[in-house]
Amino acid sequence: MKQNFAFDNIGYEGSAENMPSLLPQTSTVTVNILGMTCQSCVQSIEGRISKVKGIVSTKVSLEQSNAVVKYIQSEIGPQEICQEIGDMGFDASIADGRTTATSVRSTSLGEALMKLRVEGMTCQSCVNTIEGKIGKLHGVLRIKVSLSNQEAVIAYQPYIIQPEDLKNHIDNMGYESTIKSKLAPLKLDMIDLERLQTTSTTKTSASLSNSNVEPVVGKMNSTTTMTLGVEGMHCQSCVKNIEGNISGLPGVQNIKVSLERKNTVVQFNPNIMTPISLQQAIETLPPGNFKVSLPNGVEANNRELLSKATFSSPQFHSTSSGDQLTSTAVLSIDGMTCGSCVQSIEGTMSQRKGVQHISVSLAERTGTIHYNSAVTNSEDLRGAIEDMGFDASILTGTYMFSIKNVSESSHQGYVSDVQPKNSYLDSPKPPNVATTEKCFMQITGMTCASCVSNIERNLQKEDGIDSVLVALMAGKAEIKYKPESIQPLEIVQLIQNLGFDATVIEDHTDTDGNAELIITGMTCASCVHNIESKLTRTNGIFYASVALATSKAHIQFDPEIIGPRDIIQIIEGIGFHASLAKRDPNAHNLDHKKEIKQWRKSFLCSLVFGIPVLILMIYMLIPDGQQHGTMVLEQNLIPGLSILNLLFFVLCTLVQFLGGWYFYVQAYKSLKHKTANMDVLIVLATTIAYIYSCVILVVAIAEKAEESPITFFDTPPMLFVFIALGRWLEHIAKSKTSEALAKLMSLQATEATIVTLGPDHSVIREEQVAVELVQRGDIVKVVPGGKFPVDGKVIDGSSMADESLITGEAMPVTKKPGSTVIAGSINAHGSVLVNATHVGSDTTLAQIVKLVEEAQMSKAPIQQLADKFSGYFVPFIIIISTVTLLVWITIGFINFDVVQKYFPHQNKHLSKAEVILRFAFQTSITVLCIACPCSLGLATPTAVMVGTGVAAQNGILIKGGKPLEMAHKIKTVMFDKTGTITCGVPKVMRMLLLGDMAKLSLKKILAIVGTAEASSEHPLGMAVTKYCKEELGTESLGYCTDFQAVPGCGISCKVRSVEAVLGQKALPVDSGTPARHAAAPLTYSVLIGNREWMRRNGLLISSDVNDAMTGHEMKGQTAILVAIDGALCGMVAIADTVKQEAALAVHTLQHMGIDVVLITGDNRKTAKAIATQVGIKKVFAEVLPSHKVAKVQELQNEGKKVAMVGDGVNDSPALAGADIGIAIGTGTDVAIEAADVVLIRNDLLDVVASIHLSKRTVRRIRINLVLALIYNLLGIPIAAGVFMPIGIVLQPWMGSAAMAASSVSVVLSSLQLKCYKKPGTERYEAKAQGHMKPLTPSQISVHIGMDDRRRDSPRPTAWDQISQVSLSSLTSNKLPGHGGFREEEGGKWSLLTNDGDEEQYI
Repeated sequence: MKQNFAFDNIGYEGSAENMPSLLPQTSTVTVNILGMTCQSCVQSIEGRISKVKGIVSTKVSLEQSNAVVKYIQSEIGPQEICQEIGDMGFDASIADGRTTATSVRSTSLGEALMKLRVEGMTCQSCVNTIEGKIGKLHGVLRIKVSLSNQEAVIAYQPYIIQPEDLKNHIDNMGYESTIKSKLAPLKLDMIDLERLQTTSTTKTSASLSNSNVEPVVGKMNSTTTMTLGVEGMHCQSCVKNIEGNISGLPGVQNIKVSLERKNTVVQFNPNIMTPISLQQAIETLPPGNFKVSLPNGVEANNRELLSKATFSSPQFHSTSSGDQLTSTAVLSIDGMTCGSCVQSIEGTMSQRKGVQHISVSLAERTGTIHYNSAVTNSEDLRGAIEDMGFDASILTGTYMFSIKNVSESSHQGYVSDVQPKNSYLDSPKPPNVATTEKCFMQITGMTCASCVSNIERNLQKEDGIDSVLVALMAGKAEIKYKPESIQPLEIVQLIQNLGFDATVIEDHTDTDGNAELIITGMTCASCVHNIESKLTRTNGIFYASVALATSKAHIQFDPEIIGPRDIIQIIEGIGFHASLAKRDPNAHNLDHKKEIKQWRKSFLCSLVFGIPVLILMIYMLIPDGQQHGTMVLEQNLIPGLSILNLLFFVLCTLVQFLGGWYFYVQAYKSLKHKTANMDVLIVLATTIAYIYSCVILVVAIAEKAEESPITFFDTPPMLFVFIALGRWLEHIAKSKTSEALAKLMSLQATEATIVTLGPDHSVIREEQVAVELVQRGDIVKVVPGGKFPVDGKVIDGSSMADESLITGEAMPVTKKPGSTVIAGSINAHGSVLVNATHVGSDTTLAQIVKLVEEAQMSKAPIQQLADKFSGYFVPFIIIISTVTLLVWITIGFINFDVVQKYFPHQNKHLSKAEVILRFAFQTSITVLCIACPCSLGLATPTAVMVGTGVAAQNGILIKGGKPLEMAHKIKTVMFDKTGTITCGVPKVMRMLLLGDMAKLSLKKILAIVGTAEASSEHPLGMAVTKYCKEELGTESLGYCTDFQAVPGCGISCKVRSVEAVLGQKALPVDSGTPARHAAAPLTYSVLIGNREWMRRNGLLISSDVNDAMTGHEMKGQTAILVAIDGALCGMVAIADTVKQEAALAVHTLQHMGIDVVLITGDNRKTAKAIATQVGIKKVFAEVLPSHKVAKVQELQNEGKKVAMVGDGVNDSPALAGADIGIAIGTGTDVAIEAADVVLIRNDLLDVVASIHLSKRTVRRIRINLVLALIYNLLGIPIAAGVFMPIGIVLQPWMGSAAMAASSVSVVLSSLQLKCYKKPGTERYEAKAQGHMKPLTPSQISVHIGMDDRRRDSPRPTAWDQISQVSLSSLTSNKLPGHGGFREEEGGKWSLLTNDGDEEQYI
């Protein structure tokens, strides 16, 4: 008897009529397959297995990681099928319970698959360990670990264990794991479901076999919708938890959870899943807090009741009773790619009001919908599907088989709501807005524009990805995708497969556009409301807030849809005037203007009142034969108050509270952070000296003393004058750093020409706008000589661009349609149209500004030696002072005579206790005052002032004391290449003649080539012309006509009148040519360029010439060919030359124990060639500005102090971020402003000198501190009265004298730095004699970008063979390939200005 199986090839809506009659021995097996990664794996398995004898059909599902195979039992068995799949390199196993319906129902119930990347496995033992331990975990069904792929695939039960738990278990074993993908839980296939239904309803099938209703009833019978109440949900993550896990259960077709309504709507097959099972499944989900209530009338274990409920539910009730309200529509649906699209449509549409049943077929690309025509109509349903991002149209009278059967049978109740074929099919596809989502990725490992184009090109090929936009400098990608086809984690995987690291940026807040506008013309609140309501109604604007008081508007918008220019037009359209608010250049708080003002005020105030104090002090110190008392100033105005003390008091009070106020502020901040720095010490000393002096003066006046006491009023002014001067100068030096940002900003173009294009890129309209108003997607026209205003892609025209701004390389880069351009770079000679991709703060230039800003903000301040010292000194002095106080109080009460002996001037009216306290207090205060940090405070600033002065005399400009104090600690010096190690200008290295010297002499060739290249703007051309003029010893050359330059290839022209240059008469080239008129000068046809250019002009390059060119190219030089009158006659090798002193400077630094690194944006070959010449062993090539900063930070994190030496804008972030940034004086203004040290003479030996001088200065500071310390160590015990018994007593005036002496000694010590002499080149050369050995290429390690793996000798790959010479094998002497190929490829890529330049240089 024929079994009535409704077999179909998955996704087809078919009845048994559509399939050939199947023999009883045909069986079906589900095979689980591990190791499939993409659609091509699916196709290869299907292709191979379907050819095996005995296989009827195969359907492989990538999502479910399985294959459903129909086979003839007599021909082949399940094990052989697994073997066949295994032979293809996949892991195949038979899914449990493949034969009986009941076991199929139990298999994969709650089984899910996940794939992890596991890093750190080294051998098979690691594999066995992971498989053993994870396999034993409760809830893990199977695990397979692959050592070669560094992956683990785990089948688990999501109700018992979660993916994160599995990941944590592996991490705890010492490996690093990341979840690559969580495959959807295994679901039952159509065939299995059909078999289940057939088996469970065999009798029904038999009884209905004569009527044609079976398939539809079966289908309708298999779905019911139920609403369950769910308590215990707190947030969206609970919703995702339930939806994610329950949707994977067998029989569950769709689930929608509502957090607000606390319920879930589930569409499921009652033959496979019961409500009670759903209830239990949700309640067992982690964290186990969910409580599910079933709807009334559904009893726990009553499955039959459910079946009845299914048939009595409205959707079937109306049908069976022939109710006219139920209609059926069949729609054609385009744009579905997989089963997930089907589920998405069925799930969303089934929840729509009025829809009773929907069935979508992926294979037929149709959807059949039964709906209540009183509630909705077919047009609404079509629109709803289109809103989901698919193309839908209503089909005409032809009807699908299932429904046709129904309509011919007893169910005549359907009224077919099918309209005649209309224009929907022909109308243009609407944009898939509804289902397109946007995600942002952080991508690391990109080094140049070719990485960007590689990522963009490969991702755009993928199904479901709409658009990709990658920003190289920011390392970010913006991707629009269709969530039903692909998910962000899968996109991450795709990027990782391309060799880059990617992570999804979860909370990407700064992707929305923000604009702040100044709006004029508003008068009242209704104007505000008018503007706000107009803006918020505009598509693409999320938020608009207008403030009448400040006339400002803050707007958030989607830059994809709208931009600031459109917003301004909208506002101006309703009668107001709007403009963008300008960014405050001081917003980055790096200009130090406030501090400079404060310290200047502090210094001038202290100086004005300090000079009289100084004069008075000197007057006091003048030794006089008479007693001090007779001096005029010592005379008392009133008893106890002399003129001198009054003057001191007035001047000191003014200094203390005007000049010293800012010190108080700084000290307070320091104490708040529980640290004691120099400011705390100064404030402590001055305040105590001032208060003590005031107190003893008041006491003297109160007691009407005969003599005015000796006070310490002279301490604060002197201290404040010196310290404030040092601080003021330091902040002036610091403020220079912010000028770097202002200079960077000025590199940006201020205006842009926006064009409106017609057909064929014809320009209809042009308009000049401010660069801030350029929006993403605008077409910008850039004329020759103009700056590119934004980052973008060239869509029309070709030109060369000077991108030295970013790359530091002087060579211009070819730009043609499809090339990327960088904001701030300069367009050379062609007009181009550019499509803006990154505008405003997203441009590369803005990113560099941001990098410099961040580097300056995050740079850890160097703690000055004096600060460190005072951190210990302050507590020490306070303790000593307190101890002195307590000791003298104790001594006084034990033996009052001692006090009386040394404190004879006490008033008779004072009690014993008062005398003791006063004496003890005086000694402790004397300790504090004599430990005055005057000399400590002067130790650093004086040495630094002298040091920076000496440096400036020697051609080294050091900005402030901190770099000077830091330089001696440097352990690593990083050199930029172009313009730092090299001169930065191309120079002719060699001229090789190839032709017959008799026909064309060397001089004539030089004259012809020089004349031809004189018309070229290319740096290589300029280098050739300069060389020719120098060799010929002339400034004038011949005439050039018909000049033509082809970017990336070379030039062609006609040259005449060169004989005048050579002082010869016009003669024929050789006797073989026809004689020309004697009067007419000879005209030469000249071609100069790369191999490609010669080949285009029909010239053959011999293998010898090719080898000679390749030899030069391997050294990082550019080789170009010269042809005159159709014959090859010369080869010119051009390169950027190394500075004379570079090798000596590098050797000297290495001899000092400092690591030297070369870091450059140039290609690896040139970098290696230069490193070989100067003796640097570690090279980082093809590095972006952001990578330079990252490299600096990486070394700093290892605890090394790093100096960066550079000259370009691209070096400025690294210069700002390094412990010491050293800029070359001939470099860009931006680099000079960002650096701490500037080498005015452009001499690399000054790098050595600056470190040398720093060592000397720091040594001097230490000597100063020791001098100050010695003074304190001697002064404090004397002041404390330790030596009183032996008669050494410190009178207060002695304290003042000693203080002055210590300050003078410190200043004199610092002045000794004036004698510093910079070591000369001869001295360094003498030291290096015999030690400087040239390096071999094998001694040099080359790293690409941020990669730390050595890349010195890569194997030649396909990429090497088609890429620039610069990326070919560094170890081989020739290009890969055979003669013909080598010649062709070498020619195409030999010039540094070829089509691949942009990849090479950005």
